[in-house]
Amino acid sequence: MSSVEEPGAPEAPPYVPGHGLLAGRSAVVTAAAGTGIGGATARRFLEEGADVVLGDAHERRLKETVAALAAEFGARRVTGTPCDVTDEDQVTALLGLAEARHGRLDVLVNNAGLGGTCELTEMTDEQWHAVLDTTLTGTFRCTRAALRRMKAAGRGGAVVNNSSVLGWRAQRGQAHYAAAKAGVMALTRCAAVEAAAYGVRVNAVAPSLATHPHLEKVTTPDVLADLTRREAFGRAAAPWEVANVIVFLASDYASYMTGETVSVSSRRA
Repeated sequence: MSSVEEPGAPEAPPYVPGHGLLAGRSAVVTAAAGTGIGGATARRFLEEGADVVLGDAHERRLKETVAALAAEFGARRVTGTPCDVTDEDQVTALLGLAEARHGRLDVLVNNAGLGGTCELTEMTDEQWHAVLDTTLTGTFRCTRAALRRMKAAGRGGAVVNNSSVLGWRAQRGQAHYAAAKAGVMALTRCAAVEAAAYGVRVNAVAPSLATHPHLEKVTTPDVLADLTRREAFGRAAAPWEVANVIVFLASDYASYMTGETVSVSSRRA
């Protein structure tokens, strides 16, 4: 019996150009410095016409990212300020900068999160709290601050949270991260119910695997290879492929969606 070779993993599709879906909007993206989903989202928002304020706890990388984007899209449209989402004052300053710079806040993307791999029996309280405080409580802090501003402004708005398929699925060594991401999903649903009364939509994306250079810092090559193998396309998502769904949820194309978590995944097992 002859064996049939499986085809190789297809490459990512061509980059999709902007279509002005967020023209005139003022947006804040947390953890937006660098090459991951946050950085890709900031770029996609600019390509779709939004003015963007970037927040990130990594000051050097933030300055480099803002400078590069400002050179490409114009200094008026993009700025940033250091923001550790575990610090209430820094969260307040980040959202306040969007209003001061652009006169309004229309969209918040909660991308900040902290990962790591550790068996539950070996996990310390400090490891647990570090992941939960950044990934879940940080999302809560930013969402609370944004909804207060959006409610007072009376113009509606959109919040998009970055969750994970691990909010639904189990994976060894990810108890803290999975619990935090499941919490983000629940927070999204509850915040959506409350925010609907003043015209604000709150949704989430749940990526399975998106590539970026810092991923191996929080997991191992063997785990990454196994996760990639499980993807139906035989590859991880490019960060901009996740950012495209975030753009959709922030845009008027998602006008009747709130409280939803959209899986951005091709995982088959």
